Amino acid sequence: MNDRIKSIGQPASAPQQRDHVGSLEKGLAVLDILAARPWGLTLSEVADAAGLTRAGARRLLLTLTATGHARQDGRKFTLSPKLLSLARIWLNGVSLWDFALPYMRDVSAALDEACSAAILADTDVVYVARVPGERILSVALNVGTRLPAYCTSMGRVLMAELAPAERAALLARSDLRRLTPKTVTDISQLDALAVEAGRDGYALVDEELELGLRSIAVPIRGAGGRVVAAINVPAQSARFSPDELREAALPHLRRAAAAIETYFVMQ
Repeated sequence: MNDRIKSIGQPASAPQQRDHVGSLEKGLAVLDILAARPWGLTLSEVADAAGLTRAGARRLLLTLTATGHARQDGRKFTLSPKLLSLARIWLNGVSLWDFALPYMRDVSAALDEACSAAILADTDVVYVARVPGERILSVALNVGTRLPAYCTSMGRVLMAELAPAERAALLARSDLRRLTPKTVTDISQLDALAVEAGRDGYALVDEELELGLRSIAVPIRGAGGRVVAAINVPAQSARFSPDELREAALPHLRRAAAAIETYFVMQ
């Protein structure tokens, strides 16, 4: 049960009570409940899930039905497509990265690390969104920062989407410098690492951009399933071994990527 549903019946603090509309909160909780059960629920089931009386649940359900936000089919109540229309109206005024930032903040808060998003721009990745972490990294990263794709986790995830000939051409014109003793500069090896990232659905780069810095990235897929961007978490190597970073960050990154991809579904 989500936090909004849990809060029903719990007293608000004094400042909140003055401006708190309890009936609206309960109505939103009922929407959450119906959204999680697309097959529909009976009046009694909604009342039980929301912690409401049958009479209270009935009033809310009939109000939502009257406003077109829910539908009644016999004894079952379900959400209506009206909420999708509201979402589309909102999305028309929201860019992808405005939409993505709350999910990136969740990743950052869960790991106490930064979370960034980037797109591929020729041989570089360009940062398009960033939630800074509490920990200071020596690499200064901001929206608009460009980093070489070949030695970054987001770059490898993005290169994985390219056709083999296109990826070979990109690597051939890249400035493949050994930035650290661990930097991979061999074109055939870099190609294999990109293929591996595409197969595994993530890339982990271990101290290739800078000693003491590890990062892990996953793709963001747009319409048709094509990779359009990537999100990553960088971390100091003293905090996470490669396996620890993979275990800690990958579930959060994949959850955020899946949420961000709903932007394209609703367009």
